[in-house]
Amino acid sequence: MKNILCFGDSNTWGFIPESITESHPRRHPHDVRWTGVLARELGEGFRVIEEGQNGRTTVHDDPFALVRNAKSILPAILESHKPLDLVVLMLGTNDLKNVFGVSPSEIAVGVKILSQTILSSDAGLAAKPPRLLLLCPPTVGQLAHLPDLEAKLSNAQARSQQLPKHYEAVAAALGCAYLNTQEIVTPSPVDGIHLDAAAHQKLALAMAAKIKSLF
Repeated sequence: MKNILCFGDSNTWGFIPESITESHPRRHPHDVRWTGVLARELGEGFRVIEEGQNGRTTVHDDPFALVRNAKSILPAILESHKPLDLVVLMLGTNDLKNVFGVSPSEIAVGVKILSQTILSSDAGLAAKPPRLLLLCPPTVGQLAHLPDLEAKLSNAQARSQQLPKHYEAVAAALGCAYLNTQEIVTPSPVDGIHLDAAAHQKLALAMAAKIKSLF
């Protein structure tokens, strides 16, 4: 059995775009989320562990939302789910928030810190590090129709489009597998951030092919 941990933010959690203006976020059903579709596509012999959290950042403490810093929680998550054959890491979108004031290259540094944590851990088989598949998150879309959200994510579309080159450089430096989701899916125009059901399906199929190639 191959154990795969998918560690990410709201697009791993399965945030439904239409719920962006509602009092509470709603979640795609398990069999619609990319993690659920991935498990189905990989089939027997694989166990997909879903670990997504709304608002999760790479290395930042959000002053407006508690316990969102992946750097703080990742070691415990790795310990909890070991032994792991593969960790899929997709974070960085929330780092684009104005409150953090970081550039695309600095976001990639945060991703590198998390990647190094995974690759230096004993969370794999025989207390060795698991393999890592680094994903560059989808681009951010137009937010003008959501002025409150746009005010928190100034120029997010252009900045998010700069992430792939920096993420690819991180993957090359660390020698881990890499996939640019911006070449595969785009966020729903409803909120410009989250994936609709069709995008979850599309991403999962690409992920399944990539993971099968790794094993």
